[in-house]
Amino acid sequence: MRSVAVRFGVSLSTVQRWVAHAQGQRLDRVEWSGSRGGRRDTQATDQRVEELIIDLRSELKQSSDLGEFGAAAIRRELLARRAKLGIFQVPSVRTIGRILLRRGALDGRTRTRRPPPPKGWYLPEVRERRAELDSFDIVEGLIIKGGVDVEVLNGISLHGGLTASRVSRGWTAKKTVEMLIEHWRGFGLPDYAQFDNDTIFQGTRWPNSFGRVTRLCLQLGVVIVFAPPRETGFQASMESYNGRWQEKVWRRFTHTGLSDLSERSDRYVAATHDRSASRIEAAPWRWELPQDWKLDLSLPLQGEVVFIRRTNNRGEVSLLGNNIHVSSSWVNRLVRCNVDLTAGRIRFYKLRRREPTKQPLLKTMPYETPTKRFTE
Repeated sequence: MRSVAVRFGVSLSTVQRWVAHAQGQRLDRVEWSGSRGGRRDTQATDQRVEELIIDLRSELKQSSDLGEFGAAAIRRELLARRAKLGIFQVPSVRTIGRILLRRGALDGRTRTRRPPPPKGWYLPEVRERRAELDSFDIVEGLIIKGGVDVEVLNGISLHGGLTASRVSRGWTAKKTVEMLIEHWRGFGLPDYAQFDNDTIFQGTRWPNSFGRVTRLCLQLGVVIVFAPPRETGFQASMESYNGRWQEKVWRRFTHTGLSDLSERSDRYVAATHDRSASRIEAAPWRWELPQDWKLDLSLPLQGEVVFIRRTNNRGEVSLLGNNIHVSSSWVNRLVRCNVDLTAGRIRFYKLRRREPTKQPLLKTMPYETPTKRFTE
């Protein structure tokens, strides 16, 4: 390790840290990307170790011969089982105590502060970083001096932070489709695309209506996701980028016209791509969109559409203009509604932020896929 440190001009501790990070794995299987801010920094205890500490406390409380299940007893047990559990470094007694306090695992009555769920927790493949998700939203109410009313369609990928912004006098479903095709031709297709419930994205308010943007995603094999109305968190990264764009582009300059604003917006987006180049490179793979591909709105509906919804006090969800009863035992709770247009069925899954990895199937029901041809 010393010779490697001398060869690359780094300290011995740097080499030791990265060797420990690899933990004997093959280099192409090591997750090299570190933490990029957020509530947990690089010095935080591994999430798996935290869960082991909580589980060991419950086990010791029930079965310890000494009747001890505090931080010191948990550390002794971790040291005794470290080889079996595969723990590289055992936290100190003080660290274990802070973890128990933070997770609300002490006998005293204190506020429980649970860790936030991972990004894209409501979609298993996105949560496990096997798939990428692009979010899109429209910022309205922007008026350039002189009375020019403009809107901006913003987009950002969840894991890579790949941004997109287009300025227009007004957005329609047709213009949105053109922007999405242009963006995805340049950077590749994600596995999922998420929108709010605006009619531009979802389609008309008529029951069982699938609009132009939805049909685009279905034909490209992109699973379209509609976030729940009036729920925070699901579009958090999108709302954050909307705020940054308005702060760094819209409020920062005085714009003489639409072309001036568009030029500054394009320069800002290009700068964000340069800054996030390593993060974009480490994100899940994006699929190539063939250059000769064309949208055909007359094709029958095939593929999957996902709606994140919350049941009411009767266990019903509002879906595609219909009120559907899901479960009387799952009221005022989140559900993921997977509408399979190919198989003609809807599957409902339970969602809980406290247990993001547990999403059991709640109900399956048949669904008659619309066959009416799309009209302009």
